[in-house]
Amino acid sequence: MTENMYDVIIIGAGPAGLSAAIYTGRARLKTLIIEKDKDGGQIVITSEIDNYPGSLEDESGPSLVERMVAQAARHGAEKVYDTVISCDLKGDIKRVICKKAEYTAHSVIIAAGAHPRPIGCTGEQEFIGKGVSYCATCDADFFEDMDIYVVGGGDTAVEEAMYLTKFGRQVTLIHRRDQLRAIKSIQDRAFANKKLNYMWDTVVTELRGDGILESMTVKNVKTGEETVINANEDDGTFGLFGFVGFIPETEIFKDQLNLRNGYIVTDDNMHTEIQGVFAAGDIREKSLRQVITAAADGAIAAMEANAYIEGYCLVNLG
Repeated sequence: MTENMYDVIIIGAGPAGLSAAIYTGRARLKTLIIEKDKDGGQIVITSEIDNYPGSLEDESGPSLVERMVAQAARHGAEKVYDTVISCDLKGDIKRVICKKAEYTAHSVIIAAGAHPRPIGCTGEQEFIGKGVSYCATCDADFFEDMDIYVVGGGDTAVEEAMYLTKFGRQVTLIHRRDQLRAIKSIQDRAFANKKLNYMWDTVVTELRGDGILESMTVKNVKTGEETVINANEDDGTFGLFGFVGFIPETEIFKDQLNLRNGYIVTDDNMHTEIQGVFAAGDIREKSLRQVITAAADGAIAAMEANAYIEGYCLVNLG
């Protein structure tokens, strides 16, 4: 492993991490972003961004991310694609150990985000990429003119179901309750969409198929009645998209940081209980998880990291 020293290491290149990198770069801090997969985090699986100030009409998640990435690079942030396997966050010098290399910094901003929560039915893992998806923008065109089912009832599920009506023959929203949890403006648009159908009080219990998703069993949670849904004979398969929440990427931090319900606990200024370590975005315990709140978290964390580093240098370097 090689060792590299930075002022700030940012773990994650979603809106929180990229926002932090813009601010640390502008503050002339030597900044490294470590991203394990692809830039943007959950925003890249969002079909339309309409609640971020300055977003373009019909702005997609990937297009907004592209501009964020370019802006962070313009301000000098370095970036590597690697998987963080462990961290030593205590002490003045923080160590971040990845699969390919080891990095050190005076400060760390954890903005690793969250990954989609599984639907929770038998056979789900077997059919991921073979009918089951958690990304409408990634996989919608695979189900052109086919039947599509969406599991969930919140803002994301309903918005992505509406997006999928552009592709599917018909789209059915499966929700375990008898009413949606999405905000009213989103519900109004959904109920006006003639290609969107609903299965209330229903959960998916089992998926089946020979190498590809061919049928599923759904259950009414009130009556206990089970129904088998088969793929259209001409199609051979159908799409099942899950939007039932997210799981924070906090496993490697659980022995060093205070977690609540899996999320990192911080104060309003993104401080964790360890000096020089901050958390921002969806990985942090908070009430609202949106692109704009993630970006705001990143900006605050960056400025707090800058203040911490300035104080450290004043005390230790004179």
